[in-house]
Amino acid sequence: MSSAFLTDRYELTMLAAALRDGTAHRPSVFELFSRRLSGGRRFGVVAGTGRLLSLLRQFRFGEDELRYLRDNRVVDAEALRYLEQYRFRGTIRGYREGELYFPGSPILTVEGTFADAVVLETLALSILNHDSAVATAAARMSIAAGERPLAEMGSRRAAEHSAVAAARAAYIAGFGSTSNLEAGRQWGIPTMGTAAHSWTLLHDSEEDAFRAQVDSLGAGTTLLVDTYDIRNGVETAIRVAGTGLGGVRIDSGDLPIVAAEVRAQLDELGATETKITVTSDLDEYAIAALAASPVDAYGVGTSVVTGSGYPTASMVYKLVARQDDSGAWVAVAKASTDKGSKGGRKAAFRALEDGVAVAETVAVSDGFEEVDTPSEHPDSRALQVVLVEDGEIDDSHEGIAGTQAARAHHLAVREELPVRALALSKSDPAIPTEFVDAVS
Repeated sequence: MSSAFLTDRYELTMLAAALRDGTAHRPSVFELFSRRLSGGRRFGVVAGTGRLLSLLRQFRFGEDELRYLRDNRVVDAEALRYLEQYRFRGTIRGYREGELYFPGSPILTVEGTFADAVVLETLALSILNHDSAVATAAARMSIAAGERPLAEMGSRRAAEHSAVAAARAAYIAGFGSTSNLEAGRQWGIPTMGTAAHSWTLLHDSEEDAFRAQVDSLGAGTTLLVDTYDIRNGVETAIRVAGTGLGGVRIDSGDLPIVAAEVRAQLDELGATETKITVTSDLDEYAIAALAASPVDAYGVGTSVVTGSGYPTASMVYKLVARQDDSGAWVAVAKASTDKGSKGGRKAAFRALEDGVAVAETVAVSDGFEEVDTPSEHPDSRALQVVLVEDGEIDDSHEGIAGTQAARAHHLAVREELPVRALALSKSDPAIPTEFVDAVS
């Protein structure tokens, strides 16, 4: 299935006009970046790169797409002929999926002709804006949870395809499982789930419901104990399943108080190894508030799939360099007061002191070849990797293996954050972004 129509009309009208005036084949550099971190957060998490590369493989204009464009007079005949043969033949460099980013980080750099690169704007932004927003929220929840496991349970609070993408982004940023089966199948994420309140309400009594669930799933299952009275529910659960019951789930009430009461009751009943999972509209702040409570695991729904109040990462995709008629490279940038951008091709490095991040260093070059290499920044970690070279996609970032690699990379680089980055309150970015001239 083609992904070419996951775009905005103006991408193609610009392309058609550029073909007409002769600028379509000018070598160009586009950059995807975020001017600021949404919600006063202290860092962002890059997610969606693997999905973008997979959809880039499908970015073709077939007969159906061309017929629609022709019938609706979206572009002229010359543009239709160009699009019929279109495949991205340029180069894409970017931050690895799971990497941290800060204001001005050159998260994705797309190099090719103007026609090659301009049509990818909407696809790249729609994927990375959504997935990075979810991953950033999920990382904050993972930090708040500490060693306690997190399950993503937000499918019913998102569009069907967004739910799968959100489960993947949350997993990359530290969640351990998802309730979404398609995410499990497509991305290899562990899945979880037992029963909802409707299961208890289906039966003539709570005891009948619990007994049927244990008969089906075994005593290691988790029983939902708050359909009626929580104390009675816990007592019934242990009576039915025995002290070897795997867990109980609480989905309502004042969770710190209720969790303490349930833990005490379980211990009194001899179920000292029975785990307590809490759900009920959790976000990073509620999870942090439960840090001292006897809770063993969390299930998070609405908050994680909506970016915990910030459903977009506010990323933009801008032309930052192009060749002029003489073949010389020119840095270009939008100059408006509140939406300005910084022109020039860039190389990015994470400056470290004793393994702790102290700055995001972005070397800016007016020319195309004058871009810094790691040798110019010996106390820093290079942040960009080649994702696509001359149209050939590096498939190591895709699929289940790419998702696992992104998760491992995120958990590793999160260890570089300074302590102040772990706080949940609104503040400036945890490290500054420093723009420097590239070494000539």
